Amino acid sequence: MSSESMLPAVVGVYGGGRMGAGIAHAFLVSGAQVVVVEGDESLADAARGRVTTSIGKAAERGLLTGPVAEVLTGLTVTTTPSDLAGCSLVVEAVPEDTALKLEVLRRAEDSAPDAVLATNTSSLSVSALAAGLRAPERFIGLHFFNPVPASDLVEVVVGEQTAPALVDRARGWVTALGKTGITVQDSPGFASSRLGVAIALEAMRMVQEGVASAQDIDTAMTLGYRHPVGPLRTTDIVGLDVRLAIAEHLTRELGPRFEPPQVLRDKVAAGELGRKTGRGFYDW
Repeated sequence: MSSESMLPAVVGVYGGGRMGAGIAHAFLVSGAQVVVVEGDESLADAARGRVTTSIGKAAERGLLTGPVAEVLTGLTVTTTPSDLAGCSLVVEAVPEDTALKLEVLRRAEDSAPDAVLATNTSSLSVSALAAGLRAPERFIGLHFFNPVPASDLVEVVVGEQTAPALVDRARGWVTALGKTGITVQDSPGFASSRLGVAIALEAMRMVQEGVASAQDIDTAMTLGYRHPVGPLRTTDIVGLDVRLAIAEHLTRELGPRFEPPQVLRDKVAAGELGRKTGRGFYDW
């Protein structure tokens, strides 16, 4: 069976930031039509630019089977949620704020009442989000990783009310995208964020205590444990503010072992958020 036949014909992506644009890219190059919804025309233009640039870079690396223009004919970017009406899957990809996610998920449910809804959250409770929807059995977590086009992993997160058959369908979609899915029961931080943040926080404590430099700590993990990128450089790529918010959430849910170290709080307060601001644990 081809990727096209396994994937929904039309996929919605609510939110066209870095993650949303990457998710749109993944579905487009696998043959689906994609509708990206953004909040206003300026954001919509930016989202269209991100997807276009991403597809263009894939072409430069020889990763497309057809011309860029042909792939992009499958892309619609809109500010009107009702344009999701033809979608059979809608993936929410807005910032990690429960109220915001519920707001856009409810709009998506109103616009595409028969669609499967998915959240790309990296840490929030899938079951808690599902509780605010009319059809929680059609809701699941699809946690993609940044950068989506190059990442092989997707966490399929099962909420308390997620229909068992939907888990199998979602795993099939992930396979059709050329990625590997792992199934994780809904729990704080799932598998990846929980483990990744735990390692990163300990690395930050080591920097704070003067055990070793950020570079040397990262080298210990890349050469000693075959991690492709060290935990502190990964933190810079993800964003120190994002890591802080996740750590605070995990502290509330799982206890003080996830308490953010002072060096992380200080850097966020100083605006040193990593690659996006030019400085974090590294200078970019």
